[in-house]
Amino acid sequence: MLVISRKKGESILLGDDIEITVVKIDDNSVKLSISAPKSVTILRKELYKEVEQENKKAAVVDINLLKELKNR
Repeated sequence: MLVISRKKGESILLGDDIEITVVKIDDNSVKLSISAPKSVTILRKELYKEVEQENKKAAVVDINLLKELKNR
C-alpha cells in the first residue's frame, strides 16, 4: 500500500488517465475529485461491499424449494 500526503489542490495520477485531486479538507473528512474515463467504474468501497453481500445472499438456493417447484 502506498501512503502519501497531499494538500488542497494537489493531485495524484493512476496510470495515464486517472487523476485524483484533493478538493477540500475538513476536520474529519477529505473531499476528492476523480477524473477518469467513462469506462472506469468508480464506487465507494462500503457500497461495493454491500452489493457484494447482497449478491451472495441472492445466490443462495434452497434445495427444498427447488424440489417443491419440480414436484408441482
